This record gives sequence, C-alpha cells and structure tokens, in this order.
Amino acid sequence: MTKLNVELGENSYEILIGEKIFCEVAKFIAESNFTKKILIVTDSNVFKIYSEELRKIFTKCEVNFEVEVIPAGESSKNLREAENLYTCAIESQLDRKSVIVALGGGVVGDLSGFVAASYLRGIPFVQVPTTLLSQVDSSVGGKTAVNHALGKNLIGAFYQPKKVFIGVDMLKTLPEREIKAGLGEVVKYGVISDADFFSYLEENVEKILSRDLEVMTHIVKRSCEIKADVVSKDEKESGLRRILNFGHTIAHAIEEETGYEKYSHGEAVAIGMIGAALISEKLGKVDSASVARLRNLIERFGMYTRVEGCEVDKMYRELFRDKKTINGKINWVLMKNFGAVEISNDVPEKIVKEVLSKIII
Repeated sequence: MTKLNVELGENSYEILIGEKIFCEVAKFIAESNFTKKILIVTDSNVFKIYSEELRKIFTKCEVNFEVEVIPAGESSKNLREAENLYTCAIESQLDRKSVIVALGGGVVGDLSGFVAASYLRGIPFVQVPTTLLSQVDSSVGGKTAVNHALGKNLIGAFYQPKKVFIGVDMLKTLPEREIKAGLGEVVKYGVISDADFFSYLEENVEKILSRDLEVMTHIVKRSCEIKADVVSKDEKESGLRRILNFGHTIAHAIEEETGYEKYSHGEAVAIGMIGAALISEKLGKVDSASVARLRNLIERFGMYTRVEGCEVDKMYRELFRDKKTINGKINWVLMKNFGAVEISNDVPEKIVKEVLSKIII
C-alpha cells in the first residue's frame, strides 16, 4: 500500500493506494471512534460488481451497515437523490459519529459528500473511488456538490473526507470509455504542474490503455500527489487551486449544452483543454507546437478533441455560469508551457468565440 497525506491542519487525511481495498476500509471503520453503523452509497453499476464482496467483508468485521443504491450516471447528482439519501440516513438512525461511505465514481462521491456535509450539520465520510476519474480527481480535495438545472456543481460545500481508499485493481472492471474519461484529468496534471509526468504519459500510452497495473498505479499516485499538494496550499480555491480547473470552463459548458448525456466529464475536459490551449496560443502565451503536442496525446488516447451539438453563441453565454466567474469576468486557466499555467480574467470575447468555433463540429 502507498500512503499520501493531504495536509489541511485539523482536516488533514490520508490517501491509501493499493489493491483489494475493502478489507482496509472495513478495518479502518471498525478500529476508529465511529458509531458502528454506516451508510454505504453506491450506484447500480458498481453494486452489481461488488455487492457480495462488500457484504462479506463488512459483516466479518462486525460493522452494521446499510447500502443505498442510486441510478448510475450524472443525472443522479441532484437534490432529489440527495433528499432520498437524507431519508435513508434518518431511517437508519445515523448519528453525528456515523459514517457515510462513498463507493463509486465522481457522481457517488460528490453526492455522498454533499449529504455528509449537511446531514446533522456534518458527519464523517470516506471515499472509495472506483473509476479512474474519481481516483485521480474528484475523491481528493473535498469538493462536494449536486447539479442544478441551470448549471453543474452549483450547490455544494467544501467538506473533506476522513480517508480516501483507492483500489487500482478496480480499474480492470471499467469499460474502455471510463478509462479514457479519467485520462482527461490525468493529462491535465502534466500540463498544469509536471512536464516530466506529461512525457511519461506520452511514453506509456499503450501500457495505460492496456491497464498495466504498475503504470496505472504510478499515474494514480502522481495525480493524487499533485492534487494533494495544490489542495494543501489552497483548500477552498481562493487562488492556486484554480489551476486544477484547466479545461473545465469550456468542459462544463459542453456538459450543460449536451444535457450531461453525450459526453462524460473527462471527455468534456479533454475538449476543454484543447480550447484553453488554443486561447493561450492566440494570446501569445504558448506556441503552436505545444498545442499540437497536447492534441496529439489526447488523440493517441482515443479521446474527443471536438464537440458535436453545440452552438458558439449559446455556449459562450453558458461559460459565464462557471463558478470561477467573478463580477462578470471568467477566470481562465491558460497554458504557458508543460508544467505551467496562469490565471487571466481579461480574455477578449472575440478570441473565445473564434476558439469555440474551432472545437465545435
């Protein structure tokens, strides 16, 4: 097992990376000063794979648990499903020392964390991410949220987990599209923080796509290290943490315009990174060769670089619903080089629309 720490004072926690992680989760809960009654939240896809193993291990560790299964997919990340979980928590008599365990991808983690943050004004929760995207991104950092009809992640809270358990062997069960979706966030880390890591990804495309366990463990670990370092310095996104949103401003607009159905979050981020890099090039912050190199890696991973079903003007308006918009100005994360980005809130409308027209089919 590999251990990483997210240093946040009294909110600090550990990330444990390894294989066969359920035993570690059950042991942690059984040995901690929690009420021995927990709520495990998972989705319909994950439950099919792990339900028997889950019940066997938690029963053996004498942990009293309830399992609530939500429908798989982004459409479950809403206040209606949150209310269902509140009802389940109340009916299960969870108290302030009870634990909610989020077993699943980003939707499960975000929804469960939001409920944990607000139920009884906050109870402990544990992240057990099962997708590549959630392992390298959403399970670390304490961002919890649900979507609103008018925008993604607009209702939420910063609320840190007590621990994150990452089972890299779980990646073997994922559909190919889920691996590619997670790679959008992985590539992002190479752009914003670590040029050597970006090169490592270029050199190991085939092993990554074949899910070589050693390589996957490395990219999960390095991604978590980078995010943990950023979050430790800026827990609530007052400055530095904004760099983690490279590609996300356009990505969120893509997701909204396509109804959260056509593209996964990671797929939208890949397209959004191309858009952000093209804006950076037009502003003279990065050269065309670097943009081409980024596009090439995304294409080698078999990910989208352009979006279908969007309109430039409508998409431009949706950009302003992004959480990084302050006083009507978008805080863009722009590429300077591999391993370096900067924040700018004065990108001209003309340039943004020109770039949007290039990434829309």
